Amino acid sequence: MRSSIFLLFITGLLTACSTDLDLNPLGSQSVGTYYKTASDAEAAVLSMYGQLRGMYRDEIVVTPNVIAADDGIPFLTGNADRVAMWRYGLISTNTFVGNIWSNAYTGIQRSNLIISRAPAIPMEEATRKSYVGEAKFLRAMHYFTLVRFFGDVPLVTTETTSLENVNVARASVDEVYKLIESDLKEAETVLPKSYTGNNIGRATSGAAKGLLAKVYLTWAGANASSPYWAQAAAKAKEVIDSGIYDLWANYADVFDLKNRGGKESLFEVMYITDLAGNNFTTGYAPRGAPIVPSTGSGIFRVSKSLFDSYTAADKRKAVTFLTSYVHPTTKATVTLSTDDADPARAVSFWKLADVTSTVSGGGGKSFSVQRFSDILLIYAEALSEANNGPNAEAYAAMNRVRVRAGLQPLSGLNRQQFKEAVLLERRLEFAFEANRRFDLVRTGRLLDAVNAETSYGRSPAIEATNVLFPIPQREMDANSALKQNDGY
Repeated sequence: MRSSIFLLFITGLLTACSTDLDLNPLGSQSVGTYYKTASDAEAAVLSMYGQLRGMYRDEIVVTPNVIAADDGIPFLTGNADRVAMWRYGLISTNTFVGNIWSNAYTGIQRSNLIISRAPAIPMEEATRKSYVGEAKFLRAMHYFTLVRFFGDVPLVTTETTSLENVNVARASVDEVYKLIESDLKEAETVLPKSYTGNNIGRATSGAAKGLLAKVYLTWAGANASSPYWAQAAAKAKEVIDSGIYDLWANYADVFDLKNRGGKESLFEVMYITDLAGNNFTTGYAPRGAPIVPSTGSGIFRVSKSLFDSYTAADKRKAVTFLTSYVHPTTKATVTLSTDDADPARAVSFWKLADVTSTVSGGGGKSFSVQRFSDILLIYAEALSEANNGPNAEAYAAMNRVRVRAGLQPLSGLNRQQFKEAVLLERRLEFAFEANRRFDLVRTGRLLDAVNAETSYGRSPAIEATNVLFPIPQREMDANSALKQNDGY
């Protein structure tokens, strides 16, 4: 299943360059001689997906949404830049901040190569349109990441072929969103509804529609009268009405290896166990725990505020977290806690752990960028906001997610109560799926949430300007047209 995409990750063909421009993404071939045939174009398309693997495996998008919010706590003996981000001692040289920017723009360059080169390559017209659609979908995805972390960012929409004229000023947030909207509107019209065989995992029209719904939801922000609420609801409804997607009966089934690319998935970053894996098993197991290859790394612990937000009836809690394990040698049960300061006894995120992996960093579970439960909750929230309160359809959408989790349906809420209920549902449903900080920022709740999570001596130095990250210093040094975000 989809191995044709991901086995390429481990070859030199898809090795990423160290520079943001990534002018030569296909190994030793030059851009001047390579893009000549349909096979060349297909390899270049696959290289776009290759860029996603590092962005999620290496915590580039995941870490800020866990520790720069209120869901996770880095161990103080771990990476200093991770701890600094958690405490909001953010500076422009923080490596996590720099990696978001560089990886996103490398992905954008790969997309722009396809958009620029595909029209001149002989191939079937339907294939050409699909390749360009995939490139625009992924370019939109990268810009959506950038605009949510940094605000105004440079818009680069053509292939970069040299180091001349690369000093590009930042475009406004609205300009970035307009490009994202345009790219996704085109992508949804040219991408197929589904794939089969080894092509499962590539962007579809449903993925483009779903991402656009989330874009509108985010674009609406905290503006109660925004027209984007109605647009988010309408686009989410298109996905729901397509009949292509559905919830798995059990929450655990979402993350089962055999269900990758299944009915709940709109788009996911896929890995192959022990061949092109992720680090969500060894990396997030309790530190030193002998239950994973090389023993657990214990990158960060689960916050008590997140852990305690799940009720006893919520079936997602047991799936999401590792709360105990049996030591393979002593056979003793090791109980984990959110209160114990010992990294070896900390509750861990576990729903993405691949216990079949035999090597460190070899996990094969997909990282979900968007799944059907996200669409249902987007629809519920946007519909309620657009209509000044929830109607029967909004309740039905949210309650589908709640009932699957073993919770009782909700009813009788006003607009604000419904909004709070949806946001809590999103926190519980998507824990560790790179949504939390984005949800807090778009709803204007980041400062309150961070200031409320002060366990383990956090004392966050967060200010209103910290809703945006600093522009990385290496980019400021390289691009004289850039101006730094306020507060940095």
